[in-house]
Amino acid sequence: MAALVVLSAVVGLAVGSFLNVVVWRVPRGESVVRPPSACPACATPIRPRDNVPVAGWLLLRGRCRDCAHPISRRYPLVELAAAALFAGAALRFGVDPVLPAYLYLAAVGLALALIDLDVHRLPDVLTLPSYPVAAVLLGGAALLGSGTGSVPRALLGGAAMYAVYFALCLAHPAGMGFGDVKLAGVLGLYTAWLGWGSWAVGLFLGFLFGGVFGIALVVAGRGGRKTKVPFGPFMLLGVLVAVAVGERLAAGYLALTGV
Repeated sequence: MAALVVLSAVVGLAVGSFLNVVVWRVPRGESVVRPPSACPACATPIRPRDNVPVAGWLLLRGRCRDCAHPISRRYPLVELAAAALFAGAALRFGVDPVLPAYLYLAAVGLALALIDLDVHRLPDVLTLPSYPVAAVLLGGAALLGSGTGSVPRALLGGAAMYAVYFALCLAHPAGMGFGDVKLAGVLGLYTAWLGWGSWAVGLFLGFLFGGVFGIALVVAGRGGRKTKVPFGPFMLLGVLVAVAVGERLAAGYLALTGV
């Protein structure tokens, strides 16, 4: 298990490096493959030795080798976040064949959260392909004998969470974008695969986290009732908790309330 966690973390570092490219280029409609990464100030291509996740930034002391332009701390932080998410998924699922499905969710979820924070948009180019990817990875896990979930429940959960967000979007379009609706279906697939408790926890916590953040903005005097807040990151944070401990939280709540 330890070897799997370490390997997953190392893969996560590499994926995080690529996600930095995705987060910058996708909202601008640019290719994530070409041209190679370059300094935004002097346009000098990044050397392979400087492109090593985290270590490259540390060795350069956060500055371009050629023009000394500052390199944002966000780059190594994204790489470390991806490594942590990948390691956490390995701890959660071990060698179960469903692990690749949740590694994909971690990667695309991190990219979508950052893009939503930056431009208040959840690009279709990332969200929509996640449906067939989830179907293939979860379906493949079921065929390979994963005992962690159910494909029919996942499909029903995806449709149900999509329907909930679609109804909310119709009822209050100013408060929720259709990108959130499209993301909800994907998240419903992954949470319902694990169980209805995880599905419910993921749904509830997304609104809870978003609501707490909105209240905090108002209390701090940095926003009002009409301040637009990107909701995707809170949806994804709720699902992160749901995947990690959703079934236990749901069981604890039912035991506490006597339902």
